[in-house]
Amino acid sequence: LYFSAQDGILLLYHIKDLQYEVKLCVDISQPISSLIFSPDYTFLLLLTEQGPVYSYKPAHSGEAVKLLDTCSSCFLAADFLIPGEKYCVSVTTAGEVQVWFLEDGTCLSKLDLGTEVHV
Repeated sequence: LYFSAQDGILLLYHIKDLQYEVKLCVDISQPISSLIFSPDYTFLLLLTEQGPVYSYKPAHSGEAVKLLDTCSSCFLAADFLIPGEKYCVSVTTAGEVQVWFLEDGTCLSKLDLGTEVHV
């Protein structure tokens, strides 16, 4: 079970029978608003309340990599485009929909909806 609180720390709760172990995975020092797994569970997207989106590979237990950042408005949501996990799509609060290449965070395409987006 992956869990994050307002402190920006991603934790793994390994639960077996009635026992559990807590492991600190990564600290991005920003409140995490959403955790989204890729369809094959090799990537985990970490959306922050302050805007940036990070990628974390649970099998490699390394650092989170900042993939996406925005200066005009915060990311409201992001998800993987399937099949595969090479691309993701995001939407900002300003109404900009973007398609990203996850390997290096390149923005491949964007569409301005012309309106603010809310949850």
